[in-house]
Amino acid sequence: MTTKQIQFFDTTLRDGEQTIGVNFSIEDKIRIAKQLVNWGVDVIEAGFPVASKNDFKSVRKIGQEITGCKVTGLARCVKKDIDAVSAALGDTPNGQIHVFIATSPIHREAKLHMTKDEVIETIENCVSYAHQKFEHVEFSPEDATRTEWNFLVKAIRTAIFAGADVINIPDTTGYTNPEEISELFDYLKDNIPEFDEVVFSIHCHNDLGMATANALAAIQHGATRVEGTINGIGERAGNTALEEIATTLMVRKDFYQVETNICLTKTFEIAKMVSQKSKMQIPNNKPITGTNAFSHESGIHQDGFLKNHATYEILTPQSVGVAHSSIPLGKLSGSHAVIVKLEEMGYKIDKDITKDIFIKFKAIADNQPIVSDDDLVQIMNEIQGVASKK
Repeated sequence: MTTKQIQFFDTTLRDGEQTIGVNFSIEDKIRIAKQLVNWGVDVIEAGFPVASKNDFKSVRKIGQEITGCKVTGLARCVKKDIDAVSAALGDTPNGQIHVFIATSPIHREAKLHMTKDEVIETIENCVSYAHQKFEHVEFSPEDATRTEWNFLVKAIRTAIFAGADVINIPDTTGYTNPEEISELFDYLKDNIPEFDEVVFSIHCHNDLGMATANALAAIQHGATRVEGTINGIGERAGNTALEEIATTLMVRKDFYQVETNICLTKTFEIAKMVSQKSKMQIPNNKPITGTNAFSHESGIHQDGFLKNHATYEILTPQSVGVAHSSIPLGKLSGSHAVIVKLEEMGYKIDKDITKDIFIKFKAIADNQPIVSDDDLVQIMNEIQGVASKK
């Protein structure tokens, strides 16, 4: 397996803002965009310029101020949308365009009221029109994973011949699974002679909880760009969480054999910023950045972790920008963790009082979620004369 470079396309400012209740200010978007550059993304999808005056302004401002990566704007396969992206980004050095049209039967019939031939004609006309305004054009066949595969190939090849140099495969409704997306990419490779001449991207939604797994499967089978958002925010159940992809590709580099431009040590910083600006708390059990991701309460886990961190941590917290692991003390904690904590607090513990300390500890832990430092001081005060401070 040869090493390949995976591009990261962040759509936090566009698809992420489609989360119910999320409304970034222009200033918020600029701050997030600058932090995304520091994190190492290759492309920022700054917004949907035709949607509103503010969206247009923010896309234009990001295009003018961000120089560390490419900046793209979204457009339907509609000329007024393409003109709006051109007005926002056409004169910026890093400006690009991302155009899309739905290709699945349900979308063609229920939403677009278009035949297959009409969809193909629209792709040809609009991608070529976009290519007149931008050197780099990304094309997405919306709802690709519910599109007939032979028609999907026709739509993609039409876009490539019209000037698209990036083809994105969206799992718009989070419908697919890793096996299917793998087979789809293999089919595209086998049936699109130009497959290796363009960038193939993957954009997954998380409706069935498989966005990260599906994106990783696509990378295994030929995708060289992954699209998603920070913290997985987005429409309905959200998007692929880019921090999960980046960390997985690092931890399992032995398996995926790929490189990225992501600076993992800045992961927690960007996750925290997006959480604050979106007013969406990161769930405690969120992989990589949740408060429990590097916390250990079970006694068996704590004992193993204290002997060797690698027993229960497959990456260090510092590698993703988290200061340190934690060992919260609760009813499942063992005596080893309790004694280590007391020693960290400055107590010298004799072996003959360990049992008494743990009995008192368990009496408290059985009645409250976490045993605090103050609780431990109280325990030690009650065993005065048996344990003395260093």
